[in-house]
Amino acid sequence: MAVNRLPALRLIPLAAALLAAGAQAQQPAATGSAEAVLPAVEVVGRTASGAYLAGDASGAKTELRLRELPQSVRVLTRQALDDLGATKLDDVLDYVGGVSRQNNFGGLWDNIAVRGLAGNENTGMATLLNGFSSNRGFNAPRDLAGVDRIEFLKGPAAALYGSSEPGGTLNIVSKRPLWQAGHALEVYAGSFNLKRVALDSTGPVSDALAYRLNVALEDRDSFRDHVQARREVIAPAFSWKLGADTVLDYSGELLRHRTPLDRGVVASTTGQLGIIPRERFLGEPADGDATVNNRTHQFILSHDWSDRWRSRVGLSTRTTALNGFSTEPTALRADNTLTRQRRFRDYDSDDLALQAELQGRVRAAGVVHELLVGAETFRFDMDSVMLRINPSTANPYAIDIFQPVYGQAQPTPAANTNTLERQRGTAVYAQDALTLAPQWRLVAGVRVDRYRQSLQNRRTGVTTQQTPSATSPRLGLSWLPTPQWTVYASAGKSFRPNVGTDFGGQSFAPESGRALELGAKWERADRRLGLTAALFDIRKRNVLTADPAALTDPARAGFSIAAGEVGSRGLELDFAGQVSTSWRVNASLVLNDVEVRRDTTLAAGTRLLNVPKVNGSLLAVYEGALANGQRYGLGGGVTHVGARLGQTATSFELPAYTTAKLVAHWRISPTLRATLDVDNLFDRTHYTSSYSRVWVTPGAPRTVTAGLQAKF
Repeated sequence: MAVNRLPALRLIPLAAALLAAGAQAQQPAATGSAEAVLPAVEVVGRTASGAYLAGDASGAKTELRLRELPQSVRVLTRQALDDLGATKLDDVLDYVGGVSRQNNFGGLWDNIAVRGLAGNENTGMATLLNGFSSNRGFNAPRDLAGVDRIEFLKGPAAALYGSSEPGGTLNIVSKRPLWQAGHALEVYAGSFNLKRVALDSTGPVSDALAYRLNVALEDRDSFRDHVQARREVIAPAFSWKLGADTVLDYSGELLRHRTPLDRGVVASTTGQLGIIPRERFLGEPADGDATVNNRTHQFILSHDWSDRWRSRVGLSTRTTALNGFSTEPTALRADNTLTRQRRFRDYDSDDLALQAELQGRVRAAGVVHELLVGAETFRFDMDSVMLRINPSTANPYAIDIFQPVYGQAQPTPAANTNTLERQRGTAVYAQDALTLAPQWRLVAGVRVDRYRQSLQNRRTGVTTQQTPSATSPRLGLSWLPTPQWTVYASAGKSFRPNVGTDFGGQSFAPESGRALELGAKWERADRRLGLTAALFDIRKRNVLTADPAALTDPARAGFSIAAGEVGSRGLELDFAGQVSTSWRVNASLVLNDVEVRRDTTLAAGTRLLNVPKVNGSLLAVYEGALANGQRYGLGGGVTHVGARLGQTATSFELPAYTTAKLVAHWRISPTLRATLDVDNLFDRTHYTSSYSRVWVTPGAPRTVTAGLQAKF
């Protein structure tokens, strides 16, 4: 079901009226000097003086504080998201250590790697929404209008969530209904004709029912020629108290994202970038927009059986769809013409998942156990139809990259892919977080998964099946020698089923991962400033690689075997929090060595695509007060991304880049706030990711966004 679109321009007069009313609703309250105690966090709309350092993460499924947890976890709080002026997930990725961008499917969805390991090149790494899988299917770029925080759970999470990457898992946490009324309206305008309106409204309907509604409408052009993006998001939620100890929570999201599929720019045949301007579009404007529709509904029933035991039953249903034409580069010829292919995609998926958990605390032999036992089952169907026509010598469907002429006759795509994939999974899992002594914590967990997969090729009539299973253990130990310091060590395994069969029709063994981590954490006594340092070593086996027998047997060409092995090791530093009453800082630095360790076609030591050896960031914001009591904030950020491999099995590299940003806000009154964000302050030309020499994604030039936010 598509979301009905309301043009953002029609809402701007209404927004302006509400903003004016908000400005007159309350006079500025007197505050102290810039070093005064900061006001409480505002929980609706943009926050003011909230925390950068989170105390816990719901995705860890334990009441242990993050300082006690034997795992590196980085949480981007709502305050950090607001300071960054972030409206989509892509806006925050450079500010989390060890995260690198991957192939984003022409701007149609998010795809990242954590600690260098990205998983499936289409669906990307494991992403959760409130603890439910949310990366199966075709998912539009994540909008942050209805998001409370983003939890980056680094290291393997298979002991809790099953199929995943050993590098890490993202858990997106939705905004929840509040039992006190609050409303906020935000209006933004900026470079490349950006127009965005967002509403956040919450409060009680009755003594037993509370709601929350987040809505965002966005229209923007792009620095890319002939590329625009249109987005509508509706995220309703309610919390219903069914009894003194029972609550039913619902959260939903309807999202529609429309934009041309844009593969970016090309490098020369020798790998030189910058031969054409970063804004040049090499597709066909006549193709129009590709559209991604997502619908998500989640219900969670919670019950407290006593002050020590509680249960949780959750149901998640998701449907996704991708539809549209695209023109995509295939090869750059010596005469500087680019051959292209034309495709039509009609993809749909349905995902239904059910979880049941029991969690409680017991004390035995002087040891406190925080126990978790759970079961999960899911059913996922994915229907993929693609039509495609490749260039031919007679009709190359080519374009001159230096003098592009659009509007040439478009070839009609022919049948190419028509498949139906079915996945069924069941799992049981358990976790015990033990307080062995005041200075010792032990976390142990295990999950057993059984899968059934089938892939029906409707064009050939052939159906392949496999029934992989996996046991994923995890063990971590934390030592707290002082009230501020923690030293920890952890080990865990992960897995991800491989789809398809080899030349003999046999299913592939799942990818299996092993990760070791040694780290230290420090947290200031007031719990508003913290540091995490981690050393990690990860190995992943059974990665699909080309069948080596194809060198002597042409019939095996295009077939794979599960024989590859990749490794990732590195050092990771994260620092975040309130360094003084006026300054808050978020910083990261990662040194990461990711390479092929064994493969039939790639030499040992070959780097992985789009993964830098070095990346780091710094965000610092100062908050102060004017003589009239109005508050202001001023800050900036710097990100550095090292050189990366740009095409597998080649020497083509994306150059390193460093960008800066400026952030500012002015709280005109307790109910009215103005913001200014300038990204890529010095207008550096840079390239954020690529798939090949002819699919290179350029970063945006200097971009200015101004906003007004009103509470009422």
